[in-house]
Amino acid sequence: MICVDVALALGSFHLDVAFENDEGITALFGRSGAGKSTTINLIAGLARPDRGRIALDGTALVDTERGIFVPPYRRHVGLVFQDAQLFPHLTVRQNLLFGRWFASPKNHSASFASVVETLGISHLLQRKPNALSGGEKQRVALGRALLSAPKFLLMDEPLASLDMERKLEILPLIERRARPIGPEARVVVKATDITLAKARSEGLSVQTTLAGKIAEIEMDDGPIAGVSIALDGHGQLFALATRKAIDALGLGKGDRVFALVKAVALDERTVPESS
Repeated sequence: MICVDVALALGSFHLDVAFENDEGITALFGRSGAGKSTTINLIAGLARPDRGRIALDGTALVDTERGIFVPPYRRHVGLVFQDAQLFPHLTVRQNLLFGRWFASPKNHSASFASVVETLGISHLLQRKPNALSGGEKQRVALGRALLSAPKFLLMDEPLASLDMERKLEILPLIERRARPIGPEARVVVKATDITLAKARSEGLSVQTTLAGKIAEIEMDDGPIAGVSIALDGHGQLFALATRKAIDALGLGKGDRVFALVKAVALDERTVPESS
């Protein structure tokens, strides 16, 4: 839960903002110059209010009456600026790993591979920031913030330079990051979101690969076949594929197969306590 009640005077501009939210995601709306970026800087600790209090989960980050001001590096904030603010002398991979360096080993909630896959930046890992477009820089900056495993994310229009398709892929990743770590979860994978292969594939953005054997192939007179896969270890997966693809791959019952799933396609659902 975040609670903000602060005021700050900057020349002729006077900011007076108060809000609280325990629903996971808070969005600030307002015209240009209304004070949205200044509010973010106050929460991150990059600016000090003239008066007021900022608290996260009941812990005061700022309290002018009590003389409390937690420095930025102790707030565990993931901050994404409008202009990315990447380190120009580091590659994309090094920028991302810089974020991971700040994460506790016990709190690696987002894996490097899943973040890279979802943001679609695997082909950029060896590039320097000056070789990236504006949208690519924003994706790298968001990835760096996510990999730092922050207590909360502060984002100043991080999706403004992205196309709609990429926005729809990234938003679920951000939403899953507001979610608590630890409870058991049920993961739902749609049969239409699974790609089948006879060998482990390389050079693809898809990093999630599940191995198993074909338990059954169900076909009728239509063009679609249902493939039941007994996964290695335990569990079963059901995939849909065209009969033409099944024939082209030469797949049959008992064959070894690999199921490729994009991380963004995973539908994670917390298991109710009564389950």
